[in-house]
Amino acid sequence: MSDSKAVRVVLDTNVLVAAARSRQGASFALVRSIPNPSFDFCLSVGLYAEWQDVLTRPDNLPPDRTSEDAQAFLRYLASQSQLQEVHFLWRPFLPDANDDMVLELAFAAGCRYIITHNVKDFRGSERLGISAMAPRDFLSLIRKKP
Repeated sequence: MSDSKAVRVVLDTNVLVAAARSRQGASFALVRSIPNPSFDFCLSVGLYAEWQDVLTRPDNLPPDRTSEDAQAFLRYLASQSQLQEVHFLWRPFLPDANDDMVLELAFAAGCRYIITHNVKDFRGSERLGISAMAPRDFLSLIRKKP
């Protein structure tokens, strides 16, 4: 993984869906940059299960890709991640239980950012020292670092 200057983040499932659907956006650029010395991304078993469920759905697969291709890509991402166990639950903290799962992972792993297209869904995460940020904004942030 990255050196000690790397910021720790969680990638919300919607970022991977956007990257799978289009090679034009910030989500694809961010995912394509993995591994990246500027950030480490953290993963829990629960989030990985959600990634598998969502990314292997036919409507989320690119036309030239199969469910097996998606599984292989997810295994690659998992191999590049920092696995984090989550031993506490303080739900409900956010309106959506799936978002709570992401927030709990970010907190347990000491992440500074949750990268998501649904920034508004993570309102209140700042109280825990975690900022929700769109992929384009996160890319801008890491590109500015010396």
